[in-house]
Amino acid sequence: MTYRHFGTLRVAEPLADLVESEIAPGTGIDPTRFWAEYQRILEDLGPLNRSLLTRRDDFQVQIDAWHLQRRGQAHDPAAYRAFLEDIGYIVPTGTDFAVSPQHVDDEIAILAGPQLVVPVSNARFALNAANARWGSLYDALYGTDAIPTQGGLSPAGTYNPERGAAVIAKAAAALDAVIPLAGASHAAAKAYGFGPDGFTAHVDGRSVPLVNPAQFRGQARDGVRSTYLFAHNDLHLELVFDTTHPVGKTVPSGLCDVVLEAALTTIQDCEDSVAAVDAEDKVGVYRNWLGLMKGDLTAHLSKGGRTIERRLAADRHYETPDGGQLTLPGRSLMLVRHVGHLMTTDAVLDAQGNETPEGIMDAMVATFAALHDLGKTEGPRNSRAGSIYVVKPKMHGPEEVAFANTLFDRVEDALGLARHTIKIGVMDEERRTSVNLKEAIRAVRERIVFINTGFLDRTGDEIHTSMRAGPVIPKDEIKSATWLGAYEANNVDVGLAARLDGKAQIGKGMWAKPDAMAEMLATKAGQMRAGASTAWVPSPTAAVLHALHYHEVDVRAQQADIRKRIPASLDAILAPPLLDGRNLSEADIRREVDNNCQSILGYVVRWIDQGIGCSKVPDINDVALMEDRATLRISSQHLANWLLHGIVERHQVEDSLARMAEAVDRQNAGDPVYRPMAPNLAENVAFATASALIFEGLTQPNGYTEPLLHAGRRRLKRQQTASA
Repeated sequence: MTYRHFGTLRVAEPLADLVESEIAPGTGIDPTRFWAEYQRILEDLGPLNRSLLTRRDDFQVQIDAWHLQRRGQAHDPAAYRAFLEDIGYIVPTGTDFAVSPQHVDDEIAILAGPQLVVPVSNARFALNAANARWGSLYDALYGTDAIPTQGGLSPAGTYNPERGAAVIAKAAAALDAVIPLAGASHAAAKAYGFGPDGFTAHVDGRSVPLVNPAQFRGQARDGVRSTYLFAHNDLHLELVFDTTHPVGKTVPSGLCDVVLEAALTTIQDCEDSVAAVDAEDKVGVYRNWLGLMKGDLTAHLSKGGRTIERRLAADRHYETPDGGQLTLPGRSLMLVRHVGHLMTTDAVLDAQGNETPEGIMDAMVATFAALHDLGKTEGPRNSRAGSIYVVKPKMHGPEEVAFANTLFDRVEDALGLARHTIKIGVMDEERRTSVNLKEAIRAVRERIVFINTGFLDRTGDEIHTSMRAGPVIPKDEIKSATWLGAYEANNVDVGLAARLDGKAQIGKGMWAKPDAMAEMLATKAGQMRAGASTAWVPSPTAAVLHALHYHEVDVRAQQADIRKRIPASLDAILAPPLLDGRNLSEADIRREVDNNCQSILGYVVRWIDQGIGCSKVPDINDVALMEDRATLRISSQHLANWLLHGIVERHQVEDSLARMAEAVDRQNAGDPVYRPMAPNLAENVAFATASALIFEGLTQPNGYTEPLLHAGRRRLKRQQTASA
């Protein structure tokens, strides 16, 4: 790799060029100054970053020793908690406080709605997610199993009128719940209009008003198309009319679509959903983020024999009932997720040739790019309040959160930003953060805008932290384990006690079945009832359907009720999910091992061979699941645990890996760029990486998968370069 020198730093040429030619112009900050500030931050904070990682390892050594000393004894909650307090794993809890972030956009501080997470490395996905602020309910219902697909309701072909009628009926039922008419159903409406009597529907020869006329907020016209805007639970929706539209011309009212305000916020991800292992990859990630911040990112795709250009959507404009003008954002408010404190990158080397902590690089470069949004004086902005929103993952406890706060202080000073311009979202996805969440929030109380239960990584950390406590229960059973319910409740309890409501998001995790929208509609409202003001969804379509839950549940009212309950038990959070002497049948063990091996291989082969960090991966039953590094961490740590405790032998896992490699090859047979593993397992980098994740799982830092994945991907890229 070719480097350029800036002071004592060596910066990879592609990154240096990006900063000089694309990021710096228009910011008023010279690249030389930027790298000088970077050098100072790296010299001051790099050693502290490394010491925090050492402290993680020290804690794990002490916890392992404690469990080994108590081998064969029943779990003692009081003794365990006292031990963790003695070693400083659990810190003393301070007095109550209220968070105080300033200049926070309403989408985060006040509104409740869906949140998308998308790999920013893919420009088309990034744009689709940013534009998912508004989406068609008709399309979401028609194209998914939210409407049954059997018999006459099949979506096959160009258009099925019977299915279309079912979509219209289901949407009308939703409208009856969200913007009800006085004594009539939207299904019976023959026309709609706005006049001296306000907004009315024409039903059975009479004009019928809304039950709450104040829900009508405005209208817009574009040729033959007219749009009426409404609000409910602080979310907007549109009724769109066009009698020339294929759907509109089939109904008397001309209603051709119901459009919902959906993904209020989107996390543009530089972490778990991307595979960025070197300077070239990181430049691609940063370039797309820069395009989003400048507003000029585009992507092109071929559809129906023509090329379609995607770009950020414009704002939406309406005439209000009193003749005024109303403008609503056309895009999701975007947050950027940096990497955690663990990984380093050779994109920047220090004076001794050491790789830079990747989290420091993300903080400097991604913030530098975001200056373009802050500097806009006209046109669409991301943050109208003047903030930069960063989601920070995989932090262990308050001292690591405090380190992120110090890093952001230094970046703000380096780039001339006011204090706390950079806001932080704290992922509550490591156990040391969960049991110290109040103090973790306190460490960033002036810049925090988000806490979220990342239950997937949290499960991986639970298994690794409790590795020597005993064999864990089967993976599916962990979802109903004592610690998980207490952890989810604790996040909301602590967040509400710190008065995040009205100032910041309290979030819940991802819906992992992108094709199971009927199941999502039936269950995901439970996250809102649990106090979440946002929850993750895997696609714009899922965001539209999930938006219905925020009309169904008044989140603020739920949070007010939750505040009255008894907080979750710390002992319950610390209860390890162990078998406790329970015997499993050979068939159950084989099924679990095969399931884990198939999941690991199905994800890793795409990560290593194609650089895909997040995708729909068929499980062992061919059900498509959204997989990323967090799900990989669970499966690999689960097998490492069972190997350690003799539930399964190495040869059994090796046999399963070989069989599942053939199964994964069959599942990917239709992918023209897929390279099968099975013909030569011994030479296949992806297979070797998947095996290492299991058999070296005990020694991986906190059970993370990144070190081995990055090494495997780099190895394959070197092979491809050498053979080119």
